[in-house]
Amino acid sequence: MTSPTSTRRRIAVVGGHSHSVMSAKDLDLDVVLVHMPGMYEEMLQDHCERIVHADLSDAGALLDVLRPLHEERPFERVLTTSEAGAVPTAVVVEELGLPGNSVAAVRALYDKVLTREALARAGVSPVRYQVVESAESLTAFLETIGGRIVVKPVDGTASADVHILDDKEAATAAWDALSAAGYPRALAEEFLDGPVISVEAFSFGGRHLPVALMTSVLDEYLVEMEHSIPGAYGAEWTGELHAQTVALLNEVGLQEGPTHTEFILTPDGPRMLESHSRMGGGGTPSILRRAYGLDFSRMFLSVPLSIEELPEHAPQAVGAGHIRFFAPEPGVITGFDGIERLTESGIEVRQAPVGTKLPGVPGLVELSGADTGVLLQMNVGDTVPAIRAGWDRAMGYVIATGKDTPDAARRCAEVDEILRFHTAPAADGARDA
Repeated sequence: MTSPTSTRRRIAVVGGHSHSVMSAKDLDLDVVLVHMPGMYEEMLQDHCERIVHADLSDAGALLDVLRPLHEERPFERVLTTSEAGAVPTAVVVEELGLPGNSVAAVRALYDKVLTREALARAGVSPVRYQVVESAESLTAFLETIGGRIVVKPVDGTASADVHILDDKEAATAAWDALSAAGYPRALAEEFLDGPVISVEAFSFGGRHLPVALMTSVLDEYLVEMEHSIPGAYGAEWTGELHAQTVALLNEVGLQEGPTHTEFILTPDGPRMLESHSRMGGGGTPSILRRAYGLDFSRMFLSVPLSIEELPEHAPQAVGAGHIRFFAPEPGVITGFDGIERLTESGIEVRQAPVGTKLPGVPGLVELSGADTGVLLQMNVGDTVPAIRAGWDRAMGYVIATGKDTPDAARRCAEVDEILRFHTAPAADGARDA
């Protein structure tokens, strides 16, 4: 633990994963990490001044642990790349009188209704939508649209509790499910038909730098199972995607940090789904670094403190990055095939220690030097869940660098073909995945 008389610059980081603080020592920073018990890798103890525990979604709880530490030795910044901690961290920033993003700016990106209102004010990305508070209002919106719609929580994450529907019965069932999950209201929108693409950008001093387009492959539950940077499609829309992203960030008044803005490429052009005042999830910073040589995880710490400058222009891609999450058959893992074959071919394979549950998308730092790397988050005896939301992608992944996007995607697909999870239901004998 660092001495209270240390002259090193000091910051607090709320939530996030190992990559977001791993550059702290190199930048000569002391980091106090605020996290939930069991939701971070123990290796972070070696990279932080200390780790304290609090509910990331509770601004009061964050203030209770951070205010005394700030009074003991002031923080220069309180930062987060956590979805749950976004608005509470902004509250802490304002309460402690520190520079950073305002509560209003962060909330406008966290709350999907406020995002739609900001887009309307900016005059970009028109989408028909309505806040619904009952099955009747949801059905009425469906009838107004006259076609397929989507209904989702106003402040949801990880594609959880998102429903696509096109008739009254489905609307009633969707509302019942949302109500059972504890949502008193939801956002209903016209269904946007087309592939998914996102803009990964970084801001400082109110200047916004779009860097990369990322494309994603979604499963039937709209969970993102693969990411590619540069994007596999949509390059012809780069100017429009960048313009809409910057228009929204200007409208809400975001000042600094990484952002992740998602679009659907409809037949009428790009339409924004949502935006976030954080890095993209699912290993996005790692594949962006592989493709462009820019390390958003390092910039997350260095740029707000003016240790390093935000580039004037985005660099050209030097290659491509791809990540693919494993989706074996649900059940109890009875064994694996293909690990030895992968390692013999020069692919780095890491596996979680038996009896541990690694949170989030672990291993990205450890695999950063591998052209192709595999992280297995489970062992024999662990239970593979059905994938219904982003946090169910808990089996592991393959990540690769390629000379271009198809090459990186091919490398991941080949690993997924070789690696086999063997799973068995509780009582029905074995199945292979």
